[in-house]
Amino acid sequence: MGIVSNAVLQNGGEVIGIIPYAMYAAGGEREKSPNHQVTTAPGNSDPGKMKTIIVDSMHERKVKMANLSSGFIGLPGGFGTYEEVFEVTTWSQLKIHNKPVVLLNVLSFFDPLRQLVENGISEGYINPANRNLIIFVDGPSQDEHETFDWGTAALDAIKQWKADNTEALFNWKLRKDGTSTGTLKST
Repeated sequence: MGIVSNAVLQNGGEVIGIIPYAMYAAGGEREKSPNHQVTTAPGNSDPGKMKTIIVDSMHERKVKMANLSSGFIGLPGGFGTYEEVFEVTTWSQLKIHNKPVVLLNVLSFFDPLRQLVENGISEGYINPANRNLIIFVDGPSQDEHETFDWGTAALDAIKQWKADNTEALFNWKLRKDGTSTGTLKST
């Protein structure tokens, strides 16, 4: 995340980090090793370009990220990456939001996940119309992966994404007290 954040800052973008208080109080998610250092890009100390929002829980973090995002880009990662990718994909399927989910398939990392989705479709657990809820961006041959412009490829995939305009089965803004809200609600 630090490399991506630094690249955004170096190119004039803004970065918003959202972290649960428990992680913030413990010093963040960085590895606890003497060789791992978290740094910010040189010349990017403008406090207006980098913002940290501290929330109470991981669920509140995901809701806040979803509300602030116009799309989601996943890089190879672990359980947290899988969980977040599946949650925002499920939210698109349920029409809680209607936003693209793009996975950068670096060195075929996400090929097993793509096959898992295909298995879910062939076994009848995933509607074939939902196959495109996750967009896989495949890179070039192994020799060219390090120099491939993954950022442009991800943005191109988001630009080519077509919103699903089918009507939602449920009104996700409706609350049990009869009121309605305009955003995802963290409860």
